[in-house]
Amino acid sequence: MLILGIESTCDETAAAVVEDGVRVLSNAIATQFELHEKFRGVVPEIASRAHIENILPVIKKATESAGVTLDQIDAIAVAQRPGLIGSLLIGVTAAKTLAWALGKPLVAVDHVQAHLYSVMLQDSPPPCTQGGGWGEGSSSGAQPTAFANTPSPQPPPGLPGGGVRGIGLVCSGGHTALYLIRNWLDVELVGSTIDDAVGEAYDKVAAMLGLPFPGGPAVDRLAAAGDPKSLDLPRSMLGRDSLDFSFSGLKTAVRYRVFGYQGKERSLADLSGQEIANVAASFQAACVETLIKKIVRAVQQFDAGYVIVGGGVSANSGLRAALNQLNVPVFVPPMKFCTDNAAMIAGLGHVLLVAGQTAGLDLDAVTSSSIPRR
Repeated sequence: MLILGIESTCDETAAAVVEDGVRVLSNAIATQFELHEKFRGVVPEIASRAHIENILPVIKKATESAGVTLDQIDAIAVAQRPGLIGSLLIGVTAAKTLAWALGKPLVAVDHVQAHLYSVMLQDSPPPCTQGGGWGEGSSSGAQPTAFANTPSPQPPPGLPGGGVRGIGLVCSGGHTALYLIRNWLDVELVGSTIDDAVGEAYDKVAAMLGLPFPGGPAVDRLAAAGDPKSLDLPRSMLGRDSLDFSFSGLKTAVRYRVFGYQGKERSLADLSGQEIANVAASFQAACVETLIKKIVRAVQQFDAGYVIVGGGVSANSGLRAALNQLNVPVFVPPMKFCTDNAAMIAGLGHVLLVAGQTAGLDLDAVTSSSIPRR
């Protein structure tokens, strides 16, 4: 079964063809880094206009790279929520139009839930992620999903059939949340950020340190040259049993460390290169420790048998190293499927289609997630 996935929730216009929910035949992405770089963040109107320009070429690229025609596609899956409303509307409109014109089923996918499912995707050559560039890949099925600390390429135990509960963490520029997973169709929110997402905090700290946008990869690279114990930065736990997150205080603490307090102000130029690297390393250590402690807390509270980590921050080297120290199986996506992509949309779309969960042509774009809070 071939599913065409469409993703346009934020600033990536993407389309992919996935076979039977796991084998990625193509993965086309048009990025917008250059458009948003000078603003140090995504500008919704600019993102929407770029989606309009990119959506049809991306879909064409995905089908051509997969070696299939639109008539051979069995269903159209689209990221319907959550995200920027203008960006979502472009993808949803394209998907509905294709579904109507081709007479194919339409499947609505929750973008966040798809990040969790991305661990099931089979490996393929990495897509280009340069600003304005195209990415594509064809999979022969030779390399299965990547994992953090499991020795063999097994899917998460209990999934998709259920039976073993797991904990999922989605961490990115827009989301930082924990989920209880029973199977791919039974996921509950158990913790979320009360202020900044961890990826957003990375972007803002990168701006403080004069690093390029997006900030996550830049801070990660710089942190490798710094001392993570050089600064005593806060780790917000929000109570002994809380599974929620807060990164606003950490971000503020970094600002004070870099620029000083009132009456003792300084500029970034007053810091040496090593001092800046130490700030990056200490900030990353605080973020990673917070995420790991919350994962461990959730595993203990729900007696979970495995952990899934998805989203852009799951590519972070410090987080991946820390995940290797957990005493439960940990599953992370291949690098190319950590950030927003359409393969994860098509993959989860296959599961929903088989379960009979299709959408009508009155499907709306929605800014909030559909995953219920426990």
